[in-house]
Amino acid sequence: MLRLDNVTKVYKVGAFGGKTFTAVDGVSFDVRSGEVVSLIGESGSGKSTIGKMILGLTPATGGSITLGGAPVKAGREYYRHVQGVFQDPFSCYNPVFKADRVFQLIKESYYPEVSRADWDERVRTAIRDVRLDPGQVLGRYPHQLSGGQLQRLLIARALLLELKLLVADEITSMLDASTRIDVLNLLAELKERGLGVLYVTHDLSLGTYLAERTVVLRHGTVVEMGLTEKVFGDPLHPYTRQLLAAVPRLHAPWEDAEPTVTCHYHAGGASGGLFEAEPGHSVACAGLADCPR
Repeated sequence: MLRLDNVTKVYKVGAFGGKTFTAVDGVSFDVRSGEVVSLIGESGSGKSTIGKMILGLTPATGGSITLGGAPVKAGREYYRHVQGVFQDPFSCYNPVFKADRVFQLIKESYYPEVSRADWDERVRTAIRDVRLDPGQVLGRYPHQLSGGQLQRLLIARALLLELKLLVADEITSMLDASTRIDVLNLLAELKERGLGVLYVTHDLSLGTYLAERTVVLRHGTVVEMGLTEKVFGDPLHPYTRQLLAAVPRLHAPWEDAEPTVTCHYHAGGASGGLFEAEPGHSVACAGLADCPR
């Protein structure tokens, strides 16, 4: 469904834009219908930049992004099928308007011919689909609702469209633990309906909760990707191992990642792109001192 092929994003930096910074470098992966793909990496790895390019909020410098085989072109029809939900739900609402104004804007832009009574019923159904009571959230201002309620209202807004792909960028990072699980379970339910989800996060524990496949990003480059159980069950790249070692454990102290003495990429005789170490599991060069780079 969604395909990124050798996508690059280069920013001009410096006082007069005389220098450049490569935020995303040759990234390729896809997201299929009815699938959740986790895009994981530390802050500054390029995760959110990729999300913004998919949503048409910033153009790619190189490569291609396609949806259903057609090049991505930001506009009303594209946003009918692709929507994003972001880290801070409060920033997505105008505080002087009631929260349900987000539904009115969808009607005005996409369904002006729908009657008020029919539209109100569609809104109530979408709100119930995200496990909220319409009577408790409609007619309220953003400050009268919790972050979890506002996030779910944004997902309900997306459900009112002919949605194919949802970009969920750090959508649980500002929520408490119990609400996080509610939102993740909601994404799992949407997946069962055939919706494709790109779940952008730096939290490995949440990334493994519902994703079939995982893409690990470092310094704008994919270093490992594949089936989630393979990437986290047998990590091949030292950066992936470092991320896993940094996950807190209840009854054990934090430990450094175990040393990697083999570059699986070059050990497999690879050159260029990622090396498929096993079916459904690919890895980049480990960058060891003795790698023939």
